[in-house]
Amino acid sequence: MNIHAQNTHFIDDLGRKVMLHGVNLSGSSKIPYKPDGATYIREGFFDHRNVSFVGRPFPLNQADEHLGRLREWGFNLLRLLVTWEAIEHAGPGIYDEEYLDYIAEVVKKAGAYSFNVFIDPHQDVWSRFSGGDGAPGWTLEAVGFDITHFAESGAAIVHATHPGPYPKMVWSFNSIKLACATMFTLFFAGNDFAPNTKVDGEPAQEYLQRHYFNAIQQVALRVKDQSNVIGYDTLNEPSIGYIGWKDLNSAGESINLDAAPTPYQSMLLGAGLPQEVDYWSLGLASITKTGTRRLNEARQRAWLPGYDCIWKQHGVWDFDASGKPHLLRPDYFAQVNGKLVNFNADYYRVFNNRFSEVIRSAHPEALVFIENTADHAPYEPTELDSKRIVYAPHWYDAFVLVKKEYTPHIAVNSLTHKVVFSAPAIQRSFSGQLATLKRQADQQLGGVPFVLGEFGIPFDLHEKQAYQSGNFRIQVKALQRSMRAVEDNLLNYTLWNYTPDNNNLHGDLWNDEDLSIYSGDQRSDPRDINSGGRGLEAVVRPYPMLTSGELIQASFNPKKRLFRMKFRHDPAITAPTEVFLPNYHYPHGYSVKVSEGRYEIKRSQQLLLYWPGEGRNIHTITIKP
Repeated sequence: MNIHAQNTHFIDDLGRKVMLHGVNLSGSSKIPYKPDGATYIREGFFDHRNVSFVGRPFPLNQADEHLGRLREWGFNLLRLLVTWEAIEHAGPGIYDEEYLDYIAEVVKKAGAYSFNVFIDPHQDVWSRFSGGDGAPGWTLEAVGFDITHFAESGAAIVHATHPGPYPKMVWSFNSIKLACATMFTLFFAGNDFAPNTKVDGEPAQEYLQRHYFNAIQQVALRVKDQSNVIGYDTLNEPSIGYIGWKDLNSAGESINLDAAPTPYQSMLLGAGLPQEVDYWSLGLASITKTGTRRLNEARQRAWLPGYDCIWKQHGVWDFDASGKPHLLRPDYFAQVNGKLVNFNADYYRVFNNRFSEVIRSAHPEALVFIENTADHAPYEPTELDSKRIVYAPHWYDAFVLVKKEYTPHIAVNSLTHKVVFSAPAIQRSFSGQLATLKRQADQQLGGVPFVLGEFGIPFDLHEKQAYQSGNFRIQVKALQRSMRAVEDNLLNYTLWNYTPDNNNLHGDLWNDEDLSIYSGDQRSDPRDINSGGRGLEAVVRPYPMLTSGELIQASFNPKKRLFRMKFRHDPAITAPTEVFLPNYHYPHGYSVKVSEGRYEIKRSQQLLLYWPGEGRNIHTITIKP
């Protein structure tokens, strides 16, 4: 099925509105397949050029199993993760041809199962070597970083080198530490803030973006002729780095966890100067300062021999005559030529336009999926900006995600960071937050399609109790309230995530995250396609895949297994509305009630086809066991 973007909707060749329910494939695609790149493994971690991602998300001989399962569960869209490192790990301009061929085969296999695909060049906090994933290790070395000293110098908290238990979700706070913040500042705005930093004579911003664009273009060249590839994300969860930071002596409005140096302290730590920094811990529903800690007593530098701190070189800080460091320009990143900077309008917009141009030179019809930065609305496009875009921000139940605990009466508003009490208030808050994001696609971006690119829950809630008991009731409740908010807003989405090699001990194999809706450790019956699924009562849902008109309502109550939808028929469309009705929820069949007209059940395809009758404008379908 070919789909097209039309105003705020996706439509098929027959004019029906397409609803996309998808999944991110996969969590372990962030790490090498050979040698095993699971982030808890230190051995060989820094040998970053000699790796292979062939086998991520799965070996090709396992494709039928996993794609068949996802199709059985009703998904029709894949957000397929690739990383810059997977493509260009061996060195600048050296592409892993075997990996590119492999990804093309994965996409082809997905097409055989009728999956639409959009490619997600994934990153978190820049790179595996700064505590996340994405960019090759040589990008950090190219600007002078010594990736082997990030832990001691406080430049990043890295799972492989972290002493003792790895704190929950601590990786995300690397975004304001020296390594990640410096790299993203160079990547997006190096020409303005670090004009003297060059790599082989080329400005750092141009060098980094050129290699990134060219690497992702290699993927586009491999898959451009496969009709199920609908587009490309520009970059997963872009970070602003230091761009716009008002006072480098302050932690700003950022939320911290563990040791949290200010940007200026991070620069000094990276230069080998010990610092007394604030320490933060998780409370009941907040993150609170619990003391201070002295870092880098060993005086390790985050910079390679012969390299100095980039920000010292640009006059942000320096030593006085007595050898004492001083912050000279606390607002250095807040303005350029006397004008306050705006990351989205001044830098992210330009980056998206450049990315679109490069990708469409290889794949002209591709849609371009853009995101936003945390707590920032997207930029308002002009006539000069790239067209045929899709807004694909992320949203999570923040309390459940960070605490790995669920309570029906406490949550946190992910947009305002305020605590919400009581189940009804939480449900209103969740629906309202997603409504806000959806409005941004219509109002800020001028009316473009919306896909919720990521949402989901950890399955290792409450110290992994479900893995011993086999009872995932709490996970179902946690996920259901997010799913209900998604349905309240009639959103297209790609759930985070499906990891084929997830296990109970190490989760998705990356930074102790465990959000996969599937795990081999829960697979008790290999003959049952659903075996291994987690929280399927909430994950697998009836929904209108194709609507011959304007969808007004579509909701599912998994406890009662009750599905309702309402839509306004477009009389110009003669093709039927198609509803996915999963055998998982209706193993013994279902009763159908329609407002009028006729329907046809295709049980083997898990579909209901509905042709509305004449005389009514609004039509309803109700399904129950």
